[in-house]
Amino acid sequence: MNILEQIIESKKRSLAEKKDWYSIKKLEASPFFDRECESLVKRLNSVDTTGIIAEFKRRSPSKGIINDKVSIADVVSSYENFGAAGISILTDEEYFGGSNEDMIKAREIVDIPLLRKDFIIDEYQVVEARSIGADVILLIAACLTPAEVKRLAGLAKNLGLEVLLELHAEEELGHICNGIDLIGINNRDLKTFKVDIERSLRMAEQIPSDKIKISESGISDVETIKRFKKAGFKGFLIGETFMKEEDPGKAFEKFVQTL
Repeated sequence: MNILEQIIESKKRSLAEKKDWYSIKKLEASPFFDRECESLVKRLNSVDTTGIIAEFKRRSPSKGIINDKVSIADVVSSYENFGAAGISILTDEEYFGGSNEDMIKAREIVDIPLLRKDFIIDEYQVVEARSIGADVILLIAACLTPAEVKRLAGLAKNLGLEVLLELHAEEELGHICNGIDLIGINNRDLKTFKVDIERSLRMAEQIPSDKIKISESGISDVETIKRFKKAGFKGFLIGETFMKEEDPGKAFEKFVQTL
């Protein structure tokens, strides 16, 4: 199995265990469940936005440990203070070192939109995202069928969440449906980890004009953002560029100043 398939198999096992000890009814009792979600769409459409969705990520399968020394409170506060349009929080524990507690802590600190970045394959995870304070969920086309995307996106919309659909290749364009608010093109192939910005730019031309385009992964300089803006992208999900530094918040501040 490639790494994506391994992650999904692991996710299925952990989900089965979680459902046994923490019911959906308990999720719905969360104090975050009835809060009004913040709109990432509105922030990315704002004329004065940086467009950057800054990510908190401790490690990854391709890079190993990126930064496990910093406080999530310090990092997300800096991201918000220096102009992030939104914040992406990795909640996968086994492969990325994240947790639901990271999302909850971030929600208690910042007011800007939070994206729950995980490998969502089940309705339970959508309800869970709402319960831990997320405003947006990520659906990855590479591990879902078009019918599954439509079903999960529909549930998310009913719960007041926005939906970011992540694509990696042209053959996944068929996963786009009405329930999708934002479309992310991942410059890094999750199966091979190869980064190809040119493919993302070609794919951008095939994205419906009513969907906000977000470029994900492999962005480390302002010039790359300028290229993507010319191709119609409004959002830029960046994590490793900031997280690999001793002070991710400071690194983000410097990047925004350059931008």
